[in-house]
Amino acid sequence: MSDLAAGFGYLLKGQRWVGRHGRWFGFGLLPGLITLVVYAGALVGLAYGADDLVDWSTPFADDWSSPWLGLLRNTLTVLLFVFGLFLAVITFTAVTLLVGQPFYESLSEEVDRSEGGAVHESGLPLWRELWVSARDSVRILVRVALYGVVLFALGFIPVAGQTVVPALGFCVSGYFLAEELTSVALQRRGRDLRARLALLRGRRMLVLGFGVPLTLAFLIPLVAVFLMPGAVAGATLLVRDLVDAQAEAEAENAGATRPAPVTSLVKTEDE
Repeated sequence: MSDLAAGFGYLLKGQRWVGRHGRWFGFGLLPGLITLVVYAGALVGLAYGADDLVDWSTPFADDWSSPWLGLLRNTLTVLLFVFGLFLAVITFTAVTLLVGQPFYESLSEEVDRSEGGAVHESGLPLWRELWVSARDSVRILVRVALYGVVLFALGFIPVAGQTVVPALGFCVSGYFLAEELTSVALQRRGRDLRARLALLRGRRMLVLGFGVPLTLAFLIPLVAVFLMPGAVAGATLLVRDLVDAQAEAEAENAGATRPAPVTSLVKTEDE
């Protein structure tokens, strides 16, 4: 539970950071606004067309009697929209980060600079950074889509499909949302996708404490846009502490496995 609270604390710290640095808050809003317009149009289209899509895809139920026909198609319509919303929450961050790569990288560097210590720079040309971000985002989205298909199927289980499955969906969304946000700072530190996932797996509850509340907040219209700058700042603060803790643990392990100095052995023999 302490890690869950700590993860939520990083989210709040990030929002406070951009609150103290208003210029960077406005700077970080632009990519989210662009992406929001595109996604709003897509979700409105899905809301209007979901029932027609379900009717088209279930011709076998045309002859079913009431109430089974309505129950089946209404349930599928709701699940289809929820699935689309689930994908929108995940892909919104990926697309926004891709659109705003130069914006958020500069913001993340400024967080490092203001908090002290080394300011890491990727050293890659912009086109290369965009390519790496897009490639890694596709890999993450494939994972999310697989989870989404499984959860969609489990949604038909009575009771559990309407209670446990949505909760699991938010956890999956929150975890990968946190991965996308921390990728900005971790890529600047030279961590590839495999290394990033390994680092986050070591502190799952911390990651969920950061990502799940953000996922829930992103369900509220316009909130995602205004929280994105602070989310990137909070993810950078989280990464700083995770990487430092990992470095300390590796140093301690190296010290524990290092053989005793020869001089100490000699001293012991003399004694």
